Amino acid sequence: MTDSIKIISPSIKSLHLQAKPRSYNSTGYGFLPIHQIFSLSTSLVRISSINFDGIRSRITASNDTFSIDSSSSSLNIDSKPVSVELKSIGSEEQFDRIMGEAQQLDQALIIVWMATWCRKCIYLKPKIEKMAADYYPRVGFFCIDVNTVPFKLVNHAGVTKMPTIQLWKDGKKQAEVIGGHKAYLVVNEVREMIENEGPL
Repeated sequence: MTDSIKIISPSIKSLHLQAKPRSYNSTGYGFLPIHQIFSLSTSLVRISSINFDGIRSRITASNDTFSIDSSSSSLNIDSKPVSVELKSIGSEEQFDRIMGEAQQLDQALIIVWMATWCRKCIYLKPKIEKMAADYYPRVGFFCIDVNTVPFKLVNHAGVTKMPTIQLWKDGKKQAEVIGGHKAYLVVNEVREMIENEGPL
């Protein structure tokens, strides 16, 4: 990002006489903090060529007024999340309740079976959460620590290795990915698993 400050009037130089310098460089010359420049009643100051993630704007300040003009006709704020935290399932009863709610909503679920001692699980989790944002809220994303739920539930899901990522719909397991290899490959396989399920 490249920022430039243009001084419109030479009288801006008088600012150095109106406030005590707060900081000095190696040559000993003082600089007035930018927030003081904006707060003083002075000649027009213009800051141009400011790029905020692709949005080019021009900020102007004159006396008591302050405005921002954007070259874009409108600023679209995307409310889509960057990542979606995996909700934890801690009991068989909670698992059954979530499955029932998903069936009523005709929603698919991704269940990530993991363990606190599994390094690959810990490394994979934030990457799955980032991918989950692409399917929010059409697909629900959950995680289960195999050490905190009854073995009956783990056995019911057919989980034998960690991490295991399963796709459930209509209360039934539809597909799964065993995440024993590199995280980006696992994420790609999970994404393919979801896409293969068809419209969700």
